[in-house]
Amino acid sequence: MAETRRTFTREFKIAAVKLITEKGWSVSEAAMSLGINTELLRRWKTTLQAEGQEAFPRNGNLPPMEDELRRLKAENVRLKAERDILKKN
Repeated sequence: MAETRRTFTREFKIAAVKLITEKGWSVSEAAMSLGINTELLRRWKTTLQAEGQEAFPRNGNLPPMEDELRRLKAENVRLKAERDILKKN
């Protein structure tokens, strides 16, 4: 039987990384204490260091740059469609 995939909140991930960076725990100590894989905790640490406050967006919430990119792509498609309609007339 397949295991269900666990999900963790943004706050949990940040608190877990703080155990390493601020409290001085080793990655393996923190991971064992929290019941998660050490590689997962290392990945969270790397992500938080690279992306800062934009790390770990919630479900459906994109970082501002990706949200703007998605909006601009949609606008581009709309404008091309309008242009093509005007060309036919």
